[in-house]
Amino acid sequence: MSTDSAEAKCLLPDPEMTRRGFAMTTLATGFALASLPVSAQTIVTTPADGLMVGEITVRVKDGTIPAYHAMPNTKGPFPIVLVVQEIFGVHEHVKDICRRFAQQGYLAIAPELYARQGNPAAIKDVQQLMKEIVSKVPDLQVMADLDATVAWAKENGGDTNRLGITGFCWGGRVTWLYASHNPSLKAGVAWYGRLTTPANPLQDMVPIERVKELKAPVLGLYGEADKGIPVADVEKMREALKAAGKTDSEIVLYPGAPHAFFADYRPSYTPDAAADGWKRCLAWFKRHGVA
Repeated sequence: MSTDSAEAKCLLPDPEMTRRGFAMTTLATGFALASLPVSAQTIVTTPADGLMVGEITVRVKDGTIPAYHAMPNTKGPFPIVLVVQEIFGVHEHVKDICRRFAQQGYLAIAPELYARQGNPAAIKDVQQLMKEIVSKVPDLQVMADLDATVAWAKENGGDTNRLGITGFCWGGRVTWLYASHNPSLKAGVAWYGRLTTPANPLQDMVPIERVKELKAPVLGLYGEADKGIPVADVEKMREALKAAGKTDSEIVLYPGAPHAFFADYRPSYTPDAAADGWKRCLAWFKRHGVA
C-alpha cells in the first residue's frame, strides 16, 4: 500500500468511531491514574503568572481534539513548541511543561493525541493502557493531528517559521517521527523515546529506519539505566545518524539515569539529569532558530 493510500485509509472515519464520536472532547484533570503515586516531595508546579493558559480545541480532518496551550500574555507572534505527551496522555505534568515553555517566551501546545481511542487518565494499569489505547493510535493520524495543531498555533499567535517539537516517552518517539515528516520544523528534542520498536500495521514508522528522512536536527536525551531502551539501541541510533550524514543531530546519554528521569512527579525523577536536559533543550531550540 502506498503512503498516500495508507494515509487516506488511516484518516477515514472508523464506523465504530462514527457511532460513538470522539472518546475525549475535553482534557482530563490532575494526573493519570496509571502514573500514580505522585511524589509530593519533588513535583514541580509552574505558575501561570503573566501567561494565557487553558484548554482549547484543534480542528482535525475528522472533527476536533482537545489540547492544552500556554503562551505569554503579551503581543506575539511567539515561537511554537509542540509538546507531545507521555503514554499517559495530556495530564497535569504535560500541562506544566507547557507553562514552563511559555515562561520562556513560547507558545506551547499539547494536543491530546489519543482523543479518538479513549481516555488514558482513567486507566489504572499501564499494560491495559497500552493494549486498549496506545496500540490503537495510528502514526499517520498522529502526524496529521500535529500538523493541524501547528495550523491552530499559526492562527493564534504562533510563528511557524520558528517551530519546534519536544516529547517524552511515547512522545519522544513521536518527536523523531515528526522531524522526518514536517519540512517546516526547525528542531526537535526527544526525551527517552523508543528508537527500534518493531513496526505494525498502525504504527509502521520506526525512528532508526527514518534517519535519512530527518528534515530537522533532533537532540535525543536518554538514560543509561533505562530498562526499556537499552544502551545498545541508543548506540545504534548514533551510528545510524552518523552513517546518514545527520551530524546536526545529537544524543546525550545520562549515566545512571532511568526512564522518565524528567518526570518530577514520579519516583524516576533524577534532578541533575532533568535540569541538564532542560538546559540543553532550551539551548538546542535557540541554536536552531526556534527561540
